Amino acid sequence: MKKFLLILGLVFTVSSCQDEGRQELMKQPEMEKIQDSIQTLTGEFIYAGDAAILRGNDFVYGVSIDSISKELAEQVKPFQKEEFDMVSVKIKGKIVPNPRQEGWDENIEIREILKILDTEKSLEQQEK
Repeated sequence: MKKFLLILGLVFTVSSCQDEGRQELMKQPEMEKIQDSIQTLTGEFIYAGDAAILRGNDFVYGVSIDSISKELAEQVKPFQKEEFDMVSVKIKGKIVPNPRQEGWDENIEIREILKILDTEKSLEQQEK
């Protein structure tokens, strides 16, 4: 009978220790969620020579010149009345630090052109 009680006591001790380990594992802090670095931005775009800018209500970014930014520049040309007119666009892009010392602190690398917003304004003006 003493052996049975001893074995029963050991089983309870071992099983209670395992529960504490499991509880510690379950109490681990949650992983911090990382915000998606690709953002959707709406602003006015201008491309002039070897520089481009995207300006919104509360931001101004230099635009990294690559094939997508050049494609956007070609798409907005028909909506510019003058060479230096800004055109409203909606894009997806990644904000990165500016590698050069001049200009803005941050640049945006355009990843996707979603919409040229001035197309709607231009169509309304043509109808009038």
